[in-house]
Amino acid sequence: MNEPVEIVSYQTEWPTAFKELAQRMRSALGDVAVRIDHIGSTSVPGLAAKPVVDIQVSVRSFDPEEAFQAPLEALGMKYRRNNPERTKRYFREAPGKPRTHIHVRLLGSFSEQFPLLFRDYLRAHELDAAEYAAVKRRCAARFRHDRVGYVAAKSAHMWEIVRRADEWAQQIGWVPGPADA
Repeated sequence: MNEPVEIVSYQTEWPTAFKELAQRMRSALGDVAVRIDHIGSTSVPGLAAKPVVDIQVSVRSFDPEEAFQAPLEALGMKYRRNNPERTKRYFREAPGKPRTHIHVRLLGSFSEQFPLLFRDYLRAHELDAAEYAAVKRRCAARFRHDRVGYVAAKSAHMWEIVRRADEWAQQIGWVPGPADA
């Protein structure tokens, strides 16, 4: 049975957990990782989230895969080859370790830029972040044992935030800032 969907209040240790792992990843990956960024809800101060630290590793190419696969596996990450998203390579934490998702994406691609814009917009718009947290809490309560249902239920609101984020990006000329690690 899948773990229940649980949304918890923001935890101040999330950025620390990211920094510690990102430093180890930076050492292991070297220049293969052009960027390493904290993404997802745990990267937005004050935002309620599932207690999962999401990390995005931006690479110039998926080939050779071993260039990032071997170093991440050496750190204990488990490669999820059956990930259905063709625009990323996906790794999870080793059994018994804190929940961590590693998203390896191509530098400059839409799939790489999208989570950075979403994160930056929510960091800059506290009311939208609070509204998103409320939606996530409602969806988690309704779909506690159905992750697919949870994701589908929050999707419409998420895409509304993306629309707002795109308008904001156009107004300010948004580009990703420096990498987090």
